[in-house]
Amino acid sequence: MRALIIGATGATGKDLVNILLQDADYTEVVIFVRRASGIAHPKLTEVVTDFANLGRVADRIRGDVWFSCLGTTLKAAGSQDNQWRIDYEIPLKFAEIAKRNGVRGIVLLSAYGASAASNVFYSRMKGKLEDSIAQLAFPQSITFRPGLLLRKDTDRAGERIAGRMLNFATGLGLFKKFRPLPTLTLAEKMAKSPKVLKDGQHVIELGDIFKF
Repeated sequence: MRALIIGATGATGKDLVNILLQDADYTEVVIFVRRASGIAHPKLTEVVTDFANLGRVADRIRGDVWFSCLGTTLKAAGSQDNQWRIDYEIPLKFAEIAKRNGVRGIVLLSAYGASAASNVFYSRMKGKLEDSIAQLAFPQSITFRPGLLLRKDTDRAGERIAGRMLNFATGLGLFKKFRPLPTLTLAEKMAKSPKVLKDGQHVIELGDIFKF
């Protein structure tokens, strides 16, 4: 399979790239990045991309399945408008081009609680992206809705504290389905999903990711 990835330089995206490069079922991995990633591998093709002008790389958006790991925090984005552009507009535009170019499958990294009807901006944004991509009707569409992600060597103090608290609670048998999810584990499940799920739309909820 020829896999396409956006968000390849984020925590989950980096893990996913490494997994796909080691997986014999994926013969080529194409990453779309703002600047050179520094990764070198015989199976890797890197497309330096201006995400404000995806039309310029439209001919490169061809393959069997594409993975969307693109996302940011409100703090990093600086405003809701900019976060909306990164988390919603760019993945949707990429999806439209991919569908037009005959890409059959999509694996979308969304979030727990995603719903277009949510009163929470982040959850509403993720829900609207899910709905918009669903309307494109990819033959195979897989959405993962994780909760708190454990990034290796994270520099986010809140993330470290929340992770320790949830790990402690789940160790006591509480909130098991909300236990933190290492990005490596999530990436492994994402890489596996197009190979084991049939055509159609699939949503892998937080409580089911560990069991998948």
